[in-house]
Amino acid sequence: MGARRLCASRFLSTSASASTSARARLLRSRLAEEAPSPQDFVAGSPRPVDADHSAGRSDHSAVRAAAELRRQHGVPAAEASTSVDPALSDRFSRRHTYLRISLTERCSLRCVYCMPEGGVDLTPDSRLLRTEEMMRIASLLVDAGVNKIRLTGGEPTVRRDLPEIVSSLNELRPRGLRQIALTSNGIALPRMLPTLVLNGLDRLNVSLDTLDRARFVQIARRDGLARVLEAIDLALQIGLTPLKLNCVVMAGINDDELLAFAELSRARPIDVRFIEYMPFDGNKWKHESMVSLEEMLLRLREAHPELSKQPSPPNDVAVSWKLPDSAGSVSFIASMTQPFCSGCNRLRLTADGSLKVCLFGSREVSLRDAMREGATDAELLELVGGALQRKHAAHAGMHQIAATKNRPMTTIGG
Repeated sequence: MGARRLCASRFLSTSASASTSARARLLRSRLAEEAPSPQDFVAGSPRPVDADHSAGRSDHSAVRAAAELRRQHGVPAAEASTSVDPALSDRFSRRHTYLRISLTERCSLRCVYCMPEGGVDLTPDSRLLRTEEMMRIASLLVDAGVNKIRLTGGEPTVRRDLPEIVSSLNELRPRGLRQIALTSNGIALPRMLPTLVLNGLDRLNVSLDTLDRARFVQIARRDGLARVLEAIDLALQIGLTPLKLNCVVMAGINDDELLAFAELSRARPIDVRFIEYMPFDGNKWKHESMVSLEEMLLRLREAHPELSKQPSPPNDVAVSWKLPDSAGSVSFIASMTQPFCSGCNRLRLTADGSLKVCLFGSREVSLRDAMREGATDAELLELVGGALQRKHAAHAGMHQIAATKNRPMTTIGG
């Protein structure tokens, strides 16, 4: 392989030759980034908490403070709420206690499964939710029984006020909020993560679809693999574990990296989550591009027959497996071939203020319009309850979903 590629085998190597080290140094200088050593990353030896950080990164005092906070308090579980307003229950007795808020439609990457090649038409700022409107909805739903909030995008870290948003959500804990989570592409996390943790962030998912630099550019249409690896390393230093890596598996593009990704779970507390490729507007999904859970698991078990299935928490979307004596796990999210609709507890709030009760559903309710027309909190909660009463028992099949008009993933928030 060429010297310009950071390939999976090199990333997973536990012994580096002089030439490999030289290539790694050259890659870092070209990216103007201080990426973690691939060998240290996989060996489970993140840099010390007080390691030096280059210009534009978090200062090490903030990293130390964030790490100490995680050691003292750990990560609270989003336990089942004992009191949930009837408005958050649907006809099938599913209680919706998990709110996913898309903070923006913008993103620093252009991933092929998420955004059309030409980008998307962004909603005018005047029609996006204002921060105080988003907080009103979050507060209302926490009071009604929501105990977990995840911030998504687009890419949530493009919001300059993200630390303040996390801090504001943190103030909802006395009212029942137990967990604040973030899903990010990792590009901006090296400079933001310690502050986010100090402000109340509990959980982190990082999207990473390849361990090969050239392929990263192919999938994301941007460079940045080294920075994502640095973000993962920093999250582990701080103790933001278990860290979840979301990997969308696409046939003929990155499905040859299943084993390499699985190896990441051996030495580090990382939950590698393989996600079936899903159809959304503009991503040119076709059935042949999807690798099913069954096929992914077959490949992994051929290489690792000792792989063992793990119990899943209630309402979890992932089926979890584990290599013997590994620090992390390997999971599968099979929205297409093994949907988990019966345990769905998710509400989605888009950046333009629309409520979606199903990721694949085309129906939406504009809470933004209702608020701007003077709706009371009781009326907003009634709108939420009405949307949930119309929620189906399960989403349609993959081919029907592919033929249905829906938003691009980047404007939904996942």
